[in-house]
Amino acid sequence: MKYFLPIFIGLPILEMYILIRVGTSIGAFNTIALVLLTAVIGLLLLRQQGFKTLINARNKLVRSELPTEEIVTGIFLAVGGALLLTPGFVTDVIGFMCLIPFTRKLFLSLLASSFFPVSSFSDKSSYTNKDWIEGEYKKDK
Repeated sequence: MKYFLPIFIGLPILEMYILIRVGTSIGAFNTIALVLLTAVIGLLLLRQQGFKTLINARNKLVRSELPTEEIVTGIFLAVGGALLLTPGFVTDVIGFMCLIPFTRKLFLSLLASSFFPVSSFSDKSSYTNKDWIEGEYKKDK
């Protein structure tokens, strides 16, 4: 949450700077065409990945499994699609990274490791306490 405001202010400024630099290099019409082309390619990729995710989620539900990975993938696809529809090259790069399965899994592992540190979870079988002796007792009357 502390990074939201700097991103919200800095990203549009960075987008405008890059759009102006690219526009002066290749021309305004070509820059607009390039932004539209990345949006169309992104939407086609989003459609393909979205249908694949829906089919995988449906198959898991048929097997009575919880489609947690597909739910998180759907969130990444929605964020990636929104970023691709936003005009600009930086948001397009981040949007494509959310749509490509390899980079999406990399983002997911980074996100999971930052929210759920591995050291905080312990397996019950790996935890042994030498001070306790388990057993049953019966109290005599």
